Amino acid sequence: MTGKAASRIEEATARVIELEAELEAAGSATTEEAQLARAKEILHAWVDSVTAVVATPGVGRAVLIHDNGTESRIASPDLPFKLAVPITFTKREG
Repeated sequence: MTGKAASRIEEATARVIELEAELEAAGSATTEEAQLARAKEILHAWVDSVTAVVATPGVGRAVLIHDNGTESRIASPDLPFKLAVPITFTKREG
């Protein structure tokens, strides 16, 4: 990771922690390799429990429906666009 990329990550994590503190909610952040690997492992298992996805690019939100019926809402400027099925204006034959 370049120094510039590392600096951006540090700034982003600090900003999130500061915003959470304003809400009087404690947050934690890590870029340490072992802790990050643990977090990714947990996230992969969490994503594997998804049985449906609702992507709404217009509002920047993706909703994951898990196998136990719970919903996880993710606000993101990128994720809903990545999940949305591209439209096409070509005429189908038949």
